[in-house]
Amino acid sequence: MNYKNVTIAGSGVLGYQIAFQTAFHGFNVTVYDINDAVLEKAKAKFNTMCEAFKKDLSATQEQLDKTRQNLSYTSNLAEAVKNADLLIEAVPENPKIKIEFYNKLAKVAPEKTVFATNSSTLLPSQFAEATGRPNKFLALHFANTIWIHNTAEIMGHATTDPKVFKDVVAFAKAIGMLALPLHKEQPGYILNSLLVPLLSAATNLLVNEVADVQTIDKTWMKATGAPLGPFAILDVVGITTAYNIDKIAAEKTNDPLKIKTVKYLKENFIDKNRLGVSTGEGFYKYPDPAYKALDFLK
Repeated sequence: MNYKNVTIAGSGVLGYQIAFQTAFHGFNVTVYDINDAVLEKAKAKFNTMCEAFKKDLSATQEQLDKTRQNLSYTSNLAEAVKNADLLIEAVPENPKIKIEFYNKLAKVAPEKTVFATNSSTLLPSQFAEATGRPNKFLALHFANTIWIHNTAEIMGHATTDPKVFKDVVAFAKAIGMLALPLHKEQPGYILNSLLVPLLSAATNLLVNEVADVQTIDKTWMKATGAPLGPFAILDVVGITTAYNIDKIAAEKTNDPLKIKTVKYLKENFIDKNRLGVSTGEGFYKYPDPAYKALDFLK
């Protein structure tokens, strides 16, 4: 793996974290987004990242200054990828937007550039053709708060070059990730294949009035030693995400319980802007949710 120059396309929730983490580990990083106003917002978020790296990783000021020197910004796609060894795409989780992006990217990226999608739900084979280089394309999926929950799921598709796969695994390790290679395509990868059924089972128990939010979370935390219960996790992930997943499932299956869950989440959370940690309230109230109280499990 001889990657030196990495381009991150998209500076949203995960994009800016991937960019900062990669720059922190010594790579030259170009942050690309659709316009300069969006990029200015990303620069402001890097100030927050500096504080988080100091607090959580004991990063020195010297390390953080060097990280900033490793970051550059542009809203010109051709400029963003002209020297890229690797491009990580973190644009919105919408197949149409991603395909349009790859069609543009294929026209301007050098032949050497490997493309990786950070999609958490969509498969690389859905976009392989649009990239114009299916053998140099795969998925590289990170979890939120990347510097603490430092996992990277690497998933190729049927025609991904094995050397490219191996190089991206090496890159993930080089930026401080626990590299998690998958041997075949799987919707939801490893993390969401395990997590989504847990969160779905929890909402089923709640909607069916089997138990309340806190009792369900206490059960999971005490019985398994997990630091968070499923509803605390839903608040972190964002209730809108859960609502969208359930809505798609309800439309596909016509399952009465899924339909009931979608209605419950819409009326009690979406319509009331109780979307989780991001809005200060979801299943719990923030910044001091009940599950963080010392006597929660007593």
